[in-house]
Amino acid sequence: MTVIHQGRDTRGGRRALVAGSVGNLIEWYEFGVYGYFATIIAARFFTPEGGSEIEALVKTYASFALAFFFRPVGAAFFGRLGDRVGRRPVLVLVITLMTVATTLIGVLPTYAQAGALAPWLLTFLRVLQGLSAGGEFGGAVSVMTEFAPPGRRGLYGSWQSFTVALGLLGGAGVAALLATVLTEEQLGAWGWRLPFLLTLPLGLGALWLRLRLDETPEFVAERSREKPPPREVARAIALGAGRIMGWAAAGYTFLVVLPSYLQSSLGATFQQALVATVLANLGFAVTIVPAGLASDLFGRRAVMLTGAVLVVVLSVPLLDLLQEPGVSNTVKGAAVCGAGAVVGLMAGPGPAMLSEMFPARVRYTGLGLAYALSNAVFSGCAGLIITETIERTGSVDIPAYYAAAACAVSVPALLTLPARRVRGAKAVEERTG
Repeated sequence: MTVIHQGRDTRGGRRALVAGSVGNLIEWYEFGVYGYFATIIAARFFTPEGGSEIEALVKTYASFALAFFFRPVGAAFFGRLGDRVGRRPVLVLVITLMTVATTLIGVLPTYAQAGALAPWLLTFLRVLQGLSAGGEFGGAVSVMTEFAPPGRRGLYGSWQSFTVALGLLGGAGVAALLATVLTEEQLGAWGWRLPFLLTLPLGLGALWLRLRLDETPEFVAERSREKPPPREVARAIALGAGRIMGWAAAGYTFLVVLPSYLQSSLGATFQQALVATVLANLGFAVTIVPAGLASDLFGRRAVMLTGAVLVVVLSVPLLDLLQEPGVSNTVKGAAVCGAGAVVGLMAGPGPAMLSEMFPARVRYTGLGLAYALSNAVFSGCAGLIITETIERTGSVDIPAYYAAAACAVSVPALLTLPARRVRGAKAVEERTG
């Protein structure tokens, strides 16, 4: 499928960046919080009397994965709606659903209070979050890149990934603050609820911004055009998912699963695990926007391939370094920060790369499904696969093997990208194969 993607510089460009990215920030803030408090949530919702801690953690990550598997459903439903009625009304709908579901987690009864009903209620809210998150990415990236001026789609699209880092950092910061000011008993009894309740004011602010958002000129201009054949769209979705599977797996392994892994496998404290996570996300945040800009200058392929290959080469040495007792905490912190930075090389150009694969008539659906499918398999299952495999094999290097293998498989798909962007043109043509 050959796609001509026309960027436009409008007065709504900056507003589109803010309104598009703020929902994504909230989404990843919540997913980060859920990952950071996984051990506490496991104890409160999945550990009936006599159950083991590792069994509860596996069940918690199963709930985590379930939400991701509903993302493709949300991407298909909301994407189809967004390609029919417009980006703005659907983005308003998904941020409302996400805010309500996340806030309600903060008031749920625990297993001790509601028995077996508690994990089912939590799982139901996770499903609603998965549906809304599935509809968020496609719409937000469509808005950002369709408002982008010529030659700046990589830069504009990178803000979607940058708000992932901000959301994860915000979740880690709130978790670290609560772990510092509250006792372990207070944190387990009621303190874990506060980060989820904080979503309510954040979501109301995001809703206000999206209500003021204009519809994208590209969608208005092309909404009456004929859609490409479904077979071509499906082929592009599969290729897009393959191109970002390494980003999905490495991102969740190093940025979200890391805290529970450090605690359960390496004996780190909750505070030490959060510090490592903050450092990883700082490295991630620092490289995202420069990577997006670099992809505008040198092409998506060069930047994303660099990130994928570095993950393949460095994952195992990184985890070996973290396990080495003689290495200083400063060196370990720098290594974790570097791991996050490498993931940022894939995350920066990724949104624009996906956007360029689909025409406006199917862009919301196409890029949303490619992203959701890849994340459902390689992000949502990361915690479950890693935790279960470590338990069965006893190997603490499993996270490194998981991230490296996914990136290795992603490399051939990335090689199908054009070698360089088209310079000096208002439109960029991408041939997906």
